Amino acid sequence: MVKHQPLQVYEKQIFLSFVTGIYGCRWKRYQRSQDESSTWECTWFTILCSSFLLLLFWGYFWLVARNDFNDFNWLVYNRSGEWRDETIPILASSTVGFIYITFLLILALLHISLGQQLNLYWVHKIGVLAMLLTTISGVISVDDVWGDEWDILLVSLQATAPFLHLGALATVAAVSWLVAGYVVRRERSTIQVLVLFIYILILVALCLAPLTFTCPCIMDRHSLTPRPQVIGRRGAPMLAPENTMASFNRALQHGASSLEADVTVSVDGVPFLMRDRTLKRTTDVTKVFPGRQHEDASFFNWTEIRSLNAGLWFLESDPYWTVATLTGKDRSRIGNQTVCSLVEMLRLAARANSSALLSIRKPPPEHPRYRSWFMDTLWAVQKAGISLKRVTWTPDTDRGRVRGLQQATNEKLSVEEMKQRGITSLTLHYSKTSHREIREYLANNMTVTVYPVNQPWLYSILWCSGVPSVSSDAPQVLRKVPYPIWLMGQTAYNFIWMTSDLVTLAVVMGIFGFQNYHMIRWRISGMQSYNPEQIMLSAVTRRSSRNVNLMKEKLIFSDINDLSSTEELSVYPDNGYVRYSDSGPSH
Repeated sequence: MVKHQPLQVYEKQIFLSFVTGIYGCRWKRYQRSQDESSTWECTWFTILCSSFLLLLFWGYFWLVARNDFNDFNWLVYNRSGEWRDETIPILASSTVGFIYITFLLILALLHISLGQQLNLYWVHKIGVLAMLLTTISGVISVDDVWGDEWDILLVSLQATAPFLHLGALATVAAVSWLVAGYVVRRERSTIQVLVLFIYILILVALCLAPLTFTCPCIMDRHSLTPRPQVIGRRGAPMLAPENTMASFNRALQHGASSLEADVTVSVDGVPFLMRDRTLKRTTDVTKVFPGRQHEDASFFNWTEIRSLNAGLWFLESDPYWTVATLTGKDRSRIGNQTVCSLVEMLRLAARANSSALLSIRKPPPEHPRYRSWFMDTLWAVQKAGISLKRVTWTPDTDRGRVRGLQQATNEKLSVEEMKQRGITSLTLHYSKTSHREIREYLANNMTVTVYPVNQPWLYSILWCSGVPSVSSDAPQVLRKVPYPIWLMGQTAYNFIWMTSDLVTLAVVMGIFGFQNYHMIRWRISGMQSYNPEQIMLSAVTRRSSRNVNLMKEKLIFSDINDLSSTEELSVYPDNGYVRYSDSGPSH
């Protein structure tokens, strides 16, 4: 007679079911396996890790590139002809993708730590591949449209490197648990030795990484120079339409010491403020002068230019998502803005006792004022009644005709070249100069203005570098930075560096030691509990989980009455399976 008796009682494994179910759609116990993952699944795990690292790099890039979002949108506008905030869909899709890939990677690591076979569900494979290809295409597109922006990554490391170093050490220490489990709990192989070697190499490299750091804010507090002056670049374009009187007024209200503007000369010789080559983006020229929206702004006369509205576009497009913060009175004032002349801006600067930085765009050769643009601009400066010493303009041309005006160059020159040309002021992009070069310029009594500086972290490292002034689209943001975000002495940082390295090494060695000790105890206890029959059965070549499950099904319907009270059957006890006896399951 066959006795139908269950040989084991299954406990609910909710967490394991959740991990394997979400990752590989293996919700049932019989679907799971502790076999080695196939080469194909290991390949997908590699693709998943690559996608995570690429998205991490991509996310960090956009985080620090926030300083230049305005320039990015302007470049896209020049290519497409339509002004819209292109950063919103990029940031939204990147955030969703990063969360998704990170979640899958955590599930995969849990599979490894729990000894479960990797088996990524086909839907997730499509999602991972889609995110990888999308991110790669995004990197290629940015390199094509905005290739110079990659320089911000190296600049940002001057502020973030010490913190990224600590985060990397913590990550490597956490990963050591998985590495130790893989190396210690398996038979020795070439792959294990390679994995261990790579891990040790990465650990040593991270411990020594601070030797390569160049962080201006690691310095003596007493060596900190005065706070850099803030120049309102086109006013305060995040709070009011750029290059308008409302924008310049807001910049002065938020502590700007100088005003910067882009100057174009009209067909009748009136210098006015306009950044773009055309009037399409920042005025209603399409409505007032249909058919002329693509015409060069300098070919309009001043009467036509003055008739255009220069504020409604700001309220309608909301380029910086700040319109909701404006009062009704501010919106009414902005909605009635017109194109600003150079004389108006300089008179405002004179009344506020501030200076002006002018970026002048020469008219094209066929322009009527091509030969007289310089005199037109100089006449406007004199008419405004501002001191010539408080006016600086670029580019560095017609130096012989300039008497009393300050001239700056946008070109990066050596100290010797600047002395030969008689230039004492530079206006440089933040990515075109280094901490050492800034110190060299200042040591030779040369004024350096860095642009664009819109984020506190960039303002802080330039402050620590000794830069006397910065040009910013966001004076209202920099006004809230009364002190560098972080400042630390060299001795204090060396202590933190050494301590973090030693703690990380101690944790890693402790984890490897614990894993090794646990493995030795497990093997000793396993050998002590074996009888000769178990050892013989355990020596058999390991079978697949499918074969093991079939054996269990056969055992369920087998006649166990003939078994002696001391007879015991072992089904691969060295792999954690249950041993069965006539008295029930034992572990």
